[in-house]
Amino acid sequence: YEEWIAFRVYAIVRDATLTVNEFCKWASIGRTKLYAEMNAGRLMAKKFGSRTLIPRAEAQKWMEQLPTRH
Repeated sequence: YEEWIAFRVYAIVRDATLTVNEFCKWASIGRTKLYAEMNAGRLMAKKFGSRTLIPRAEAQKWMEQLPTRH
């Protein structure tokens, strides 16, 4: 039962977040730029064990605050 609960928690976290690689692919940026954005406070990430995860809501907020190019 505990394994099932752990799996469900992981599944919920997994559906609500992007990994570093997934975010970079989604945003079309490299890892260096991603970490620069996080260090500058423009993008919030969470740690889950040793993994860095970006909540999808934070990813969307980050994308929306980028300047519009005309």
